[in-house]
Amino acid sequence: MKILIVKDYDEMSKKAANMVASQIILKPESVIGLATGDTPKGMYRQLVKLYKDGYVDFKNVKTFNLDEYYGLEKDNPQSYNYYMMENLFKHVNIKRENINIPNGMAEDLEIECEEYEKKIEELGGIDLQVLGIGRNGHIGFNEPDLKFEAKTHLVRLDEDTIKANSRFFNSIEEVPTMAISMGIKTIMNARKIILLASGKEKAEAIYKTVNGKITPKVPASVLQLHPDVTLIIDKEAASLL
Repeated sequence: MKILIVKDYDEMSKKAANMVASQIILKPESVIGLATGDTPKGMYRQLVKLYKDGYVDFKNVKTFNLDEYYGLEKDNPQSYNYYMMENLFKHVNIKRENINIPNGMAEDLEIECEEYEKKIEELGGIDLQVLGIGRNGHIGFNEPDLKFEAKTHLVRLDEDTIKANSRFFNSIEEVPTMAISMGIKTIMNARKIILLASGKEKAEAIYKTVNGKITPKVPASVLQLHPDVTLIIDKEAASLL
Protein backbone atom coordinates (compact mmCIF):
# COMPACT_ATOMS: atom_id res chain seq x y z
CA MET A 1 0.00 0.00 0.00
CA LYS A 2 1.48 3.29 -1.15
CA ILE A 3 0.45 6.41 0.80
CA LEU A 4 0.75 9.89 -0.70
CA ILE A 5 0.12 12.61 1.89
CA VAL A 6 -0.59 15.92 0.19
CA LYS A 7 -1.11 19.47 1.40
CA ASP A 8 -4.82 19.88 0.73
CA TYR A 9 -7.91 18.90 -1.27
CA ASP A 10 -6.73 20.65 -4.45
CA GLU A 11 -3.43 18.82 -4.50
CA MET A 12 -5.20 15.52 -3.82
CA SER A 13 -7.55 16.19 -6.75
CA LYS A 14 -4.71 17.06 -9.14
CA LYS A 15 -2.64 14.00 -8.24
CA ALA A 16 -5.67 11.71 -8.62
CA ALA A 17 -6.59 13.22 -11.99
CA ASN A 18 -3.00 12.83 -13.20
CA MET A 19 -3.02 9.15 -12.23
CA VAL A 20 -6.31 8.52 -14.06
CA ALA A 21 -5.09 10.48 -17.09
CA SER A 22 -1.79 8.54 -17.14
CA GLN A 23 -3.72 5.27 -17.13
CA ILE A 24 -5.79 6.42 -20.14
CA ILE A 25 -2.75 7.79 -22.02
CA LEU A 26 -0.88 4.49 -21.57
CA LYS A 27 -3.97 2.39 -22.41
CA PRO A 28 -6.57 4.43 -24.36
CA GLU A 29 -9.19 1.65 -24.10
CA SER A 30 -8.87 1.45 -20.30
CA VAL A 31 -11.73 0.27 -18.11
CA ILE A 32 -12.01 2.77 -15.24
CA GLY A 33 -14.06 2.30 -12.07
CA LEU A 34 -15.49 5.58 -10.81
CA ALA A 35 -16.73 6.94 -7.48
CA THR A 36 -19.14 9.73 -6.54
CA GLY A 37 -19.65 12.08 -3.60
CA ASP A 38 -17.84 15.25 -2.60
CA THR A 39 -14.33 13.77 -2.55
CA PRO A 40 -13.79 13.05 -6.29
CA LYS A 41 -15.45 16.23 -7.60
CA GLY A 42 -12.12 18.09 -7.76
CA MET A 43 -10.55 15.15 -9.58
CA TYR A 44 -13.32 15.28 -12.20
CA ARG A 45 -12.82 19.03 -12.64
CA GLN A 46 -9.12 18.40 -13.27
CA LEU A 47 -9.86 15.59 -15.74
CA VAL A 48 -12.21 17.86 -17.69
CA LYS A 49 -9.43 20.48 -17.81
CA LEU A 50 -6.89 17.91 -19.00
CA TYR A 51 -9.33 16.84 -21.72
CA LYS A 52 -10.03 20.41 -22.85
CA ASP A 53 -6.30 21.15 -22.90
CA GLY A 54 -5.77 18.14 -25.18
CA TYR A 55 -3.83 15.93 -22.79
CA VAL A 56 -6.30 13.07 -22.45
CA ASP A 57 -8.83 11.45 -24.79
CA PHE A 58 -11.89 9.58 -23.45
CA LYS A 59 -13.02 8.27 -26.86
CA ASN A 60 -12.22 4.59 -26.15
CA VAL A 61 -12.51 4.60 -22.37
CA LYS A 62 -15.11 2.38 -20.68
CA THR A 63 -16.37 3.25 -17.20
CA PHE A 64 -18.18 1.42 -14.41
CA ASN A 65 -19.56 3.30 -11.44
CA LEU A 66 -19.31 1.80 -7.98
CA ASP A 67 -22.92 2.31 -7.02
CA GLU A 68 -26.32 3.89 -7.47
CA TYR A 69 -29.22 4.62 -5.14
CA TYR A 70 -32.08 2.15 -5.38
CA GLY A 71 -35.34 3.80 -6.41
CA LEU A 72 -34.00 6.97 -8.03
CA GLU A 73 -34.59 7.73 -11.72
CA LYS A 74 -31.49 8.48 -13.82
CA ASP A 75 -32.49 12.13 -14.23
CA ASN A 76 -33.07 12.68 -10.51
CA PRO A 77 -30.53 15.37 -9.45
CA GLN A 78 -29.50 13.17 -6.49
CA SER A 79 -28.84 10.07 -8.60
CA TYR A 80 -25.26 9.12 -9.31
CA ASN A 81 -26.09 8.90 -13.00
CA TYR A 82 -26.97 12.63 -12.89
CA TYR A 83 -23.86 13.37 -10.79
CA MET A 84 -21.56 11.68 -13.31
CA MET A 85 -23.14 13.45 -16.27
CA GLU A 86 -22.83 16.86 -14.60
CA ASN A 87 -19.34 16.40 -13.19
CA LEU A 88 -17.60 14.52 -15.99
CA PHE A 89 -19.39 12.78 -18.84
CA LYS A 90 -21.12 15.71 -20.54
CA HIS A 91 -17.82 17.64 -20.60
CA VAL A 92 -15.62 15.00 -22.30
CA ASN A 93 -15.81 12.86 -25.44
CA ILE A 94 -16.72 9.54 -23.82
CA LYS A 95 -19.21 7.46 -25.82
CA ARG A 96 -22.53 7.00 -24.03
CA GLU A 97 -22.50 3.27 -24.78
CA ASN A 98 -19.22 2.99 -22.85
CA ILE A 99 -20.75 4.40 -19.64
CA ASN A 100 -21.99 1.82 -17.13
CA ILE A 101 -23.90 2.78 -13.98
CA PRO A 102 -26.19 0.40 -12.05
CA ASN A 103 -29.86 0.95 -12.82
CA GLY A 104 -31.52 2.01 -9.58
CA MET A 105 -34.96 1.46 -11.14
CA ALA A 106 -34.32 -2.09 -12.38
CA GLU A 107 -37.37 -4.34 -12.05
CA ASP A 108 -35.24 -7.43 -11.37
CA LEU A 109 -32.32 -6.43 -9.14
CA GLU A 110 -30.76 -9.89 -9.17
CA ILE A 111 -30.50 -9.84 -12.97
CA GLU A 112 -29.28 -6.21 -12.93
CA CYS A 113 -26.44 -7.13 -10.53
CA GLU A 114 -25.52 -10.29 -12.46
CA GLU A 115 -25.42 -8.46 -15.79
CA TYR A 116 -23.28 -5.66 -14.32
CA GLU A 117 -20.74 -8.23 -13.16
CA LYS A 118 -20.86 -10.05 -16.49
CA LYS A 119 -20.16 -6.86 -18.45
CA ILE A 120 -17.12 -6.07 -16.28
CA GLU A 121 -15.82 -9.61 -16.91
CA GLU A 122 -16.47 -9.40 -20.67
CA LEU A 123 -14.35 -6.26 -20.88
CA GLY A 124 -11.47 -8.00 -19.10
CA GLY A 125 -11.97 -6.44 -15.66
CA ILE A 126 -11.27 -2.98 -14.27
CA ASP A 127 -7.84 -1.48 -14.97
CA LEU A 128 -8.04 1.33 -12.42
CA GLN A 129 -10.63 1.73 -9.67
CA VAL A 130 -11.14 5.09 -7.95
CA LEU A 131 -12.51 4.90 -4.40
CA GLY A 132 -13.62 7.32 -1.73
CA ILE A 133 -14.12 6.22 1.86
CA GLY A 134 -16.98 6.74 4.28
CA ARG A 135 -16.50 7.82 7.87
CA ASN A 136 -17.44 4.28 8.87
CA GLY A 137 -14.83 2.82 6.49
CA HIS A 138 -17.20 1.87 3.69
CA ILE A 139 -15.97 1.67 0.09
CA GLY A 140 -18.64 1.83 -2.59
CA PHE A 141 -21.73 1.21 -0.50
CA ASN A 142 -20.17 -1.82 1.18
CA GLU A 143 -21.17 -0.99 4.74
CA PRO A 144 -19.60 -2.44 7.91
CA ASP A 145 -20.92 -6.00 8.26
CA LEU A 146 -20.16 -9.46 9.59
CA LYS A 147 -18.85 -10.60 6.21
CA PHE A 148 -17.52 -9.17 2.94
CA GLU A 149 -20.09 -9.17 0.10
CA ALA A 150 -18.27 -10.46 -2.96
CA LYS A 151 -20.13 -9.18 -6.01
CA THR A 152 -22.52 -6.42 -7.11
CA HIS A 153 -25.50 -6.53 -4.75
CA LEU A 154 -28.32 -4.59 -3.07
CA VAL A 155 -27.24 -2.90 0.16
CA ARG A 156 -29.24 -1.52 3.07
CA LEU A 157 -27.50 1.73 4.02
CA ASP A 158 -26.26 2.36 7.55
CA GLU A 159 -27.79 5.20 9.58
CA ASP A 160 -24.38 6.91 9.58
CA THR A 161 -24.26 6.83 5.77
CA ILE A 162 -27.84 8.08 5.44
CA LYS A 163 -27.08 10.91 7.85
CA ALA A 164 -23.84 11.83 6.00
CA ASN A 165 -25.62 11.83 2.63
CA SER A 166 -28.62 13.82 3.86
CA ARG A 167 -26.65 17.03 3.20
CA PHE A 168 -27.34 16.45 -0.51
CA PHE A 169 -31.12 16.17 0.03
CA ASN A 170 -33.82 18.54 1.32
CA SER A 171 -34.37 16.29 4.35
CA ILE A 172 -33.05 13.04 5.81
CA GLU A 173 -36.40 11.41 4.96
CA GLU A 174 -35.66 11.86 1.25
CA VAL A 175 -32.39 9.88 1.39
CA PRO A 176 -32.81 6.39 -0.12
CA THR A 177 -32.22 3.62 2.40
CA MET A 178 -30.90 1.13 -0.19
CA ALA A 179 -28.39 1.15 -3.02
CA ILE A 180 -26.82 -1.14 -5.61
CA SER A 181 -23.08 -1.49 -5.04
CA MET A 182 -20.11 -3.29 -6.50
CA GLY A 183 -18.94 -5.92 -4.05
CA ILE A 184 -15.57 -6.22 -2.34
CA LYS A 185 -14.34 -8.99 -4.67
CA THR A 186 -15.23 -6.90 -7.74
CA ILE A 187 -13.32 -3.92 -6.33
CA MET A 188 -10.34 -6.09 -5.31
CA ASN A 189 -10.14 -7.63 -8.79
CA ALA A 190 -9.21 -4.20 -10.23
CA ARG A 191 -5.59 -4.15 -11.37
CA LYS A 192 -4.90 -0.82 -9.67
CA ILE A 193 -6.82 1.06 -6.99
CA ILE A 194 -6.55 4.65 -5.82
CA LEU A 195 -8.37 5.74 -2.67
CA LEU A 196 -8.99 9.43 -1.98
CA ALA A 197 -9.67 11.02 1.39
CA SER A 198 -9.81 14.60 2.58
CA GLY A 199 -10.62 16.18 5.93
CA LYS A 200 -10.35 15.35 9.63
CA GLU A 201 -13.65 13.45 9.65
CA LYS A 202 -11.96 10.73 7.51
CA ALA A 203 -8.85 10.42 9.70
CA GLU A 204 -10.11 7.54 11.88
CA ALA A 205 -11.32 5.54 8.86
CA ILE A 206 -7.94 6.05 7.16
CA TYR A 207 -6.08 4.97 10.31
CA LYS A 208 -8.14 1.76 10.53
CA THR A 209 -7.72 1.12 6.79
CA VAL A 210 -3.94 1.35 7.01
CA ASN A 211 -3.13 0.10 10.52
CA GLY A 212 -6.20 -1.80 11.67
CA LYS A 213 -6.89 -5.50 11.35
CA ILE A 214 -8.61 -6.69 8.19
CA THR A 215 -12.28 -6.96 9.04
CA PRO A 216 -15.68 -6.54 7.34
CA LYS A 217 -16.43 -4.07 10.15
CA VAL A 218 -14.02 -1.69 8.35
CA PRO A 219 -14.58 -2.64 4.70
CA ALA A 220 -11.66 -0.52 3.40
CA SER A 221 -9.23 -2.54 5.55
CA VAL A 222 -9.37 -5.30 2.92
CA LEU A 223 -7.30 -3.02 0.67
CA GLN A 224 -4.26 -4.09 2.73
CA LEU A 225 -4.41 -7.31 0.70
CA HIS A 226 -4.35 -5.66 -2.73
CA PRO A 227 -1.00 -5.62 -4.59
CA ASP A 228 -1.35 -2.13 -6.13
CA VAL A 229 -3.20 0.40 -3.96
CA THR A 230 -2.34 4.09 -3.67
CA LEU A 231 -3.92 6.26 -0.99
CA ILE A 232 -3.95 9.96 -1.86
CA ILE A 233 -4.90 11.78 1.32
CA ASP A 234 -4.54 15.30 2.62
CA LYS A 235 -2.79 16.20 5.88
CA GLU A 236 -6.04 16.28 7.85
CA ALA A 237 -7.13 12.81 6.68
CA ALA A 238 -3.62 11.56 7.50
CA SER A 239 -3.53 13.20 10.94
CA LEU A 240 -3.79 9.92 12.92
CA LEU A 241 -1.19 7.98 10.91
